[in-house]
Amino acid sequence: MSATRPAPDLPDPLPPLIDAHTHLDACGGTDAESVAAIVDRAASVGVGRVVTVADDLDAARAAVAAAHWDGRVYAAAAIHPTRADTLDVATKQEIERLASDERTVAVGETGLDWYWPGKLEGCAERDAQIEGFRWHIDLAKRLGKPLMIHNREADDDVLRVLREEGAPETVIFHCFSSGPDTARACLDAGYVLSFAGTVSFRNAKALREAAPLVPSDRFLLETDAPFLTPHPFRGAPNEPYCLPYTARAFAELRGEDPHEVARCATANAERVYRLAAGGARPE
Repeated sequence: MSATRPAPDLPDPLPPLIDAHTHLDACGGTDAESVAAIVDRAASVGVGRVVTVADDLDAARAAVAAAHWDGRVYAAAAIHPTRADTLDVATKQEIERLASDERTVAVGETGLDWYWPGKLEGCAERDAQIEGFRWHIDLAKRLGKPLMIHNREADDDVLRVLREEGAPETVIFHCFSSGPDTARACLDAGYVLSFAGTVSFRNAKALREAAPLVPSDRFLLETDAPFLTPHPFRGAPNEPYCLPYTARAFAELRGEDPHEVARCATANAERVYRLAAGGARPE
């Protein structure tokens, strides 16, 4: 993330919204007070609840802690594919414990990333990523929780591994960034597509062609904050309060009313993550 630009202004409110994928720890949410401040800003523009997501073991611990500090926060726990080579026995046991927590609503983010191997020092190689992905698929099925996918330049392999392993009941493609063909393949398989600020990027032609194809009951909206700040704020720090910018860009692509898009996204998130309508997760 580049923070060379000032933070975006608060958007016009667009209730109700749920940020289906964010990283509160990376946004500065390191204790109960700072988490509450981030969620308060989001709530002021209609983003009343957030799912904070792990990409390593420390982040998984932080995500579950944040979900216990604030009832508007839910967690997802997993090891990011680029760190899949850290999945030793002890780490698997800890991730399984955190993913089993009552405040954890998904196993994620996991999947495959073919962009970083060879570019990023220490990045897990393909075999380790595939092995880690298979383990997370099994974990999601054993726990009966949604599987949250990170897919970067690995469309065919992600879909292949899901077919080979047998996908969990609910699969979410976080920050969906592929084109119409992959969108159709995911939809045919029954998966849910989650859209981030990238859907507002003018150069994301294939993604912007895919967005209108998704049925109203099969999309989520997310920030992936502090990353992927929506247009026209690229290069500025992102936070859950920025989600209405993405929601409006998504609605424009689909030719739909932003308030109806927000309503659908929220209903979908409540269904996918098994959240009580308009409030806390049921016991």
